[in-house]
Amino acid sequence: MHRTRYFLSTYSRSKVLVLKFEKMYSQDCKLIDKAYINGSWVSAKSKKTFQVVDPATCKPIASVPDMNVEDCELAVKSAEEAFQQWKNTTAKERSILLRKWYDLLVQNQNELAKVLTLEAGKPLKESLGEVFYGNSFVEWFAEEAKRCYGEVIPAPVKGREMVVIKQPIGVVGLITPWNFPHAMITRKAGAALAAGCTCVIKPAEDTPFTALALAELAEQAGIPKGVINVVTSSRSNAPEIGKYLCESPAIAGISFTGSTAVGKLLYQQCAQGVKRVSLELGGNAPFIVFSNANIDKAVEGAIASKFRNCGQTCISANRFLIHEDVYDEFVQKLADNVKLQLVVGDGKNPSCNVGPLINNEQVKKVEGILNDAVSKGATVVTGGNRATNIGERFFEPTVLTNIKPNMVCYKEEIFGPLAICIKFKSEEDCIKIANSTERGLAGYFYSNDVAQVWRVARGLEVGMIGINEGLISSAEAPFGGVKESGIGREGSRHGLEEYTYMKYLCFGNLS
Repeated sequence: MHRTRYFLSTYSRSKVLVLKFEKMYSQDCKLIDKAYINGSWVSAKSKKTFQVVDPATCKPIASVPDMNVEDCELAVKSAEEAFQQWKNTTAKERSILLRKWYDLLVQNQNELAKVLTLEAGKPLKESLGEVFYGNSFVEWFAEEAKRCYGEVIPAPVKGREMVVIKQPIGVVGLITPWNFPHAMITRKAGAALAAGCTCVIKPAEDTPFTALALAELAEQAGIPKGVINVVTSSRSNAPEIGKYLCESPAIAGISFTGSTAVGKLLYQQCAQGVKRVSLELGGNAPFIVFSNANIDKAVEGAIASKFRNCGQTCISANRFLIHEDVYDEFVQKLADNVKLQLVVGDGKNPSCNVGPLINNEQVKKVEGILNDAVSKGATVVTGGNRATNIGERFFEPTVLTNIKPNMVCYKEEIFGPLAICIKFKSEEDCIKIANSTERGLAGYFYSNDVAQVWRVARGLEVGMIGINEGLISSAEAPFGGVKESGIGREGSRHGLEEYTYMKYLCFGNLS
């Protein structure tokens, strides 16, 4: 595919850069090269910066501040000071400001999608989908802010009234991943602000520009200084910043989306302060196709679930479990549709719908998983190679069969465009295979037997299930997993619970 070319030029204030893309973009793409603390656009105290790379071209986009704990302390202090005022705003006042933020997000959705595609590598259409999805959380929590209800409890004795109210927990640290740099921030920050909390956001080092763009629009919406802070840092400084956020007495809670290994570490670090913790961690989603399923619909759902964001999604189908009676038909149709529908290339090119892997570590991981499977007897039905003719980080969408339990792909989250197909004989067998993992985020299955639907839905050890559906995420639905896939729920009316304390008030001697 044609590789985009770009150049940098100064735009307005020094915090903004403009990238103009030839052929693929009709408008400029604005990037902010400063962090956001206490309502100001700032550099790191050390003056250090780090480069962000376009995963499609492996060329530098621009640089942002490489902040450390000293910078993060300032962000936490500003959030702590802002909380004293923000917690006393009314739910309606917070709702109005969130709605203004949402309106600006919608007005700037094309610009946001371009920034997202540039730093995350997603095809532009997919980036627009994420922006629409991410914006919906701000809209949702703008409405839910006014519905953070308490309760009145019937008292057991006369002359007493028992009331429960909800209050914001305080300053929260939001640590977000690179695979959904827009939606993971809005899903957390929208809920936190609606509840009356202030926040310090630590975006992934691969994708800081989307976070900064979101902060700028929040500023334009009139959200007060210190309520939202964005601390950018390189990979080398990220562990110490994460540790500080977890251990600082000024931080009341941590919300993290990312790997299970990092989530466990943050969980340990939060234990000393007994902080509120919300963790959305790795998955190992089964995608089950029963013999009575509509195979064409199952293939359609498989494509959507597996290859979105080049497979770099925590709820991506990770293991395809297919009944032996329809195994050959499903595998053939899946492979045919992969070859027919999926076009690998630079996401800035509208003809492409599968972009690059985010960084070299991901390329190495996916290639290692593929080589392990092939060396142990797996068969490549389609794909099976890096697409080096397009770029260093591109990988062919791949379908594998003859998968065995001793293969890495059988047990671990792939986080790449490899679809592994496993044959099963009975419902009992497939449930056993599906649950034979420490992860339990999402699962999918296709069946036209109503009784089977209820049995399997109850039997799968996951927090979310797509039944005859490959795309399940929505602002209205609770997002989260069981087992080692996390703690708590995001989105839905339950999303506010992570950011509120329940306080019981007992009024006595009223008679």
